[in-house]
Amino acid sequence: MPARELQEQLNTLREQLDQNPPLTEAERDDLHTLMAKIQAEIAVETATRDPSISDGVNLAVERFELEHPGIAGTLRNIVQTLGNIGI
Repeated sequence: MPARELQEQLNTLREQLDQNPPLTEAERDDLHTLMAKIQAEIAVETATRDPSISDGVNLAVERFELEHPGIAGTLRNIVQTLGNIGI
């Protein structure tokens, strides 16, 4: 089930953030906001699609790609899973 895979990837991202990587407060807040949106989408599990979530995750990938490749990799997986479930 793609939603379950997305939830697992979101959990991985939470674990990475729990390890306190060197992020600014703004970066950390942005990721938490993005994670809350993804979690809400998982919880709803409806046909309603919000392309801004995918766009937000893609922007986050670009933002974290150089300095935080682990976080960026997890975010890329989230983008792929969102695409697989039609979001």
